[in-house]
Amino acid sequence: MTAHYLSAGHTHTGKVRKHNEDAILVREDVGLWVVADGLGGHSAGDYASGLIVERLGSLPRTGDVFDFIESIEDTLAQVNTELRQVAAVRGVDLIGSTVVLLVYDPDFMLCGWVGDSRAYCFEDGHLRQITRDHVHGVKDEVTQFAGGGGARPQPGGGVLTRAIGAEERLFVDWVVAGNRPGMQFVLCSDGINKEMTDEEIDAQCARLQVPGDVLQSLFTTAMGRAARDNVSAVIVRLQG
Repeated sequence: MTAHYLSAGHTHTGKVRKHNEDAILVREDVGLWVVADGLGGHSAGDYASGLIVERLGSLPRTGDVFDFIESIEDTLAQVNTELRQVAAVRGVDLIGSTVVLLVYDPDFMLCGWVGDSRAYCFEDGHLRQITRDHVHGVKDEVTQFAGGGGARPQPGGGVLTRAIGAEERLFVDWVVAGNRPGMQFVLCSDGINKEMTDEEIDAQCARLQVPGDVLQSLFTTAMGRAARDNVSAVIVRLQG
């Protein structure tokens, strides 16, 4: 399967945060890529994102792509339940994470997400965001979850409306994208979006074709700025 794509991923604590609450997964063996962003300002965000990646990292791919998607959704639902149980035992309001993931199929690509971690698709010289942030209001420096007894939303901050570990029932949104040689996908936590505009990401994808080179360029730019949040990205390029 690896002959059909090239990919690369990296995560970094950034310049301000003491801990990295992001986690990534690059599984070329099964055609699965993941970025998870533990909720900052809440308890054990790194535990939440790490659990998502750990469970998806051990998931076998059997049957067709829809069987695999069902297994992914079941796994995320189980993680959602476990995070809520752990939060209750620890006496905290929320242990949660966002997630964005990409699944390969010879006929199409499937992208699923919960929260505000993003996926972009670059094709024919144009970058477009294929996910829609689960955020209410204007998102700026700070994003809090809407439920529970957490911090009050700050002026100018958006309210995250969906996260793994936040609600009893988990809803994962999915979008179908094409599978054509030369298409390039960018999965990222909002640590990238806080430092770079979509136009800048577009320019990097247009200038570079090798996933490792795109990844290095994104991190050079983000880390050359404030890097206020954890920074994570995965790049997937479809081959002929």
